[in-house]
Amino acid sequence: MLGNIARFLTSLGTVAACTWFAYHFHLNLATAGFLYLILIIGAAIRGGFWLATVTSVVSVLCLNYFFVPPVFSFSVSDPANWVALVAFELTALVISRLSNTANARTAEAVRDRRDAERLYQVSLHVFLLNRSQDPGDILATVIRDSFDLKSVVIYDAVSGNIYSAGEAIPESGERARQAYLRDGNEYDPAFESWFCVLRVDLHPEGGLSLCGSPLRPLIATALASLCAISFERFRSLERECRAEAVRQTEQLRAAVLDSLAHQIKTPVATIWAASSGLLALGGLSETQEMLMSLLDEQSKKLSDIASQLIRTAKLDSATIVPRREILMLSDVVDETVQPMDPHTRLRISYPAEDVPVLADRKLMSDALGQVVNNAYKYSVPGTPIDIRVELGGAQAKISVRNEGPMIPASDRERIFEQFYRANPNGQGPSGSGLGLSITRRIVEAHEGRVWVESSAGFTVFSIALPLVQPVARESA
Repeated sequence: MLGNIARFLTSLGTVAACTWFAYHFHLNLATAGFLYLILIIGAAIRGGFWLATVTSVVSVLCLNYFFVPPVFSFSVSDPANWVALVAFELTALVISRLSNTANARTAEAVRDRRDAERLYQVSLHVFLLNRSQDPGDILATVIRDSFDLKSVVIYDAVSGNIYSAGEAIPESGERARQAYLRDGNEYDPAFESWFCVLRVDLHPEGGLSLCGSPLRPLIATALASLCAISFERFRSLERECRAEAVRQTEQLRAAVLDSLAHQIKTPVATIWAASSGLLALGGLSETQEMLMSLLDEQSKKLSDIASQLIRTAKLDSATIVPRREILMLSDVVDETVQPMDPHTRLRISYPAEDVPVLADRKLMSDALGQVVNNAYKYSVPGTPIDIRVELGGAQAKISVRNEGPMIPASDRERIFEQFYRANPNGQGPSGSGLGLSITRRIVEAHEGRVWVESSAGFTVFSIALPLVQPVARESA
């Protein structure tokens, strides 16, 4: 209030000084009016519309009294006085509006710069944080100190933790959690508080409460993004550590399997050879022959399991390098099913034109053999097994269909894991749980994919491989 009074008095004193100057030096009417116009412009810039209005009215009165004939009297009826008043008032209005706009833009630019500097400080702290430590408490403190907030609360939905800094404001943590559940931002003008959602890849991951300062929406959203980035960096390091631990465990497992399989294979082969030899010699009683046949059969199964363990240890899709050559899938199928009984149960169909792929013949035959053997084991006895080769866009596909129990949806991905076996009724053929895992490793090493589809009464395993890309011939 006192500042406004001081500005008004200063403006009136300036008009008085200008009037004395113009009258003392006998300036004409036009020159004196121009001086008053300059004073009005200055008043509009310095004090706004109302100060310029008061200055313009006083200036018109002084101009009329001291410079318009007859001097030292007010001539109200003269139109020139009203023209001067309107001109002065329009000048005050236009200049004050322009001045207010310029001042507002200047203030906005200053605020933008200050917010940008604060955001830079917060982002710098975020990227300097130790990724191995939970960033919650440190991040809340940094945001509060940088933006002079009363309270900052961060809700991490992944861990369920709540981090806070500053004053304890009731319900701020709960409202941050509600922002996460609502998946949207909200501003509460009563408490000058923002409640924002933390998003990672457009998915809500938590909430943020910023209390005690009327932050702009853009700043509040940017702070929420920085919080989300900080938590994602922390969790990404955890995922990297787990992935490295899994990789090292997988290497150790492969080494143990390889060593164990080689140590088992020699004595098992000796037992199998001895049992087969005794059966071939004959001269055994019925009971002895039955027991020896059982020993021969089980030692053969154990030898097969040891061989699978050795192949599993070697077939690591991250390191295996197939010896690729151009193959026709029909040839691979024929070579695979030749030792089986293609004339009794297998039904094979090929497309009109053969399908070329770039693959390792031995590995692909092993992969297909595992799938076909699996179909034999789990199919209803006597029912046909259909093997179909077909084109599917830029891929070649081999599908193996058998009639048998349905594989539950929850097991259709896990059956490709090592040692996992899906037995729908809690029973089924014996096996090691390695065959399909070997198939997947081989197919992935060829940049292909393997999957299963199953419904009541039948199951279909499919292997897809990329086709051989045609080589363009150079024109002569």
